[in-house]
Amino acid sequence: MNANEILDEMEKIFPNAKCELYHESAFQLIVAVVLSAQTTDAMVNKVTPALFKAYPTAEKMAEATVSELEPYIKRIGLYRNKARSISNLSKDLVERYHGQVPYTYKDLMSLAGVGRKTANVVRSVAFDIPSFAVDTHVNRVSKRLGLAKYNDSVEKVEEKLKRKIDRSRWNQGHHDFIFFGRYLCHSRNPECERCPFKSFCKKDKYEK
Repeated sequence: MNANEILDEMEKIFPNAKCELYHESAFQLIVAVVLSAQTTDAMVNKVTPALFKAYPTAEKMAEATVSELEPYIKRIGLYRNKARSISNLSKDLVERYHGQVPYTYKDLMSLAGVGRKTANVVRSVAFDIPSFAVDTHVNRVSKRLGLAKYNDSVEKVEEKLKRKIDRSRWNQGHHDFIFFGRYLCHSRNPECERCPFKSFCKKDKYEK
């Protein structure tokens, strides 16, 4: 089964896979993705409505102090560091991009707290530019299904997925992999009895 056929099967199980982070603009999306590092989208969605109501734009958030931002996100992990990151991110956007989120890798990754995964999510979800973000779910599923090697870096996983999957399917494929990893192929106790790929899954070979 090739990568595109794997996507076909994933979409049968999760036909409505999409970005689950609450946002109403590219700015709110990039903030939400930065906040989602090492925590769940569900937890981020609990704190961002109040945060975005108070600071809906880069201009508004840039005016806030870090100590003013912290109480809004205190329930998520590393909240102090993340408050600094979204403060600096907002200031970068105002000072260098007139408050607007850019769409090139170079510009996005020059922003405070933004790495390649975040840049890929923003390009894909906010701008509909073919991209394939590799988060913990995509990384795990790709390796279990033999689409990447277990010692591959996330950059290498991204490269291999983009080579094996049709470009027109990258954006949706990213969501398909996330849903499959989040709701079926869990890190611990995956639901193998529901999996259409168990005949060639490499989990038992590499994960002890």
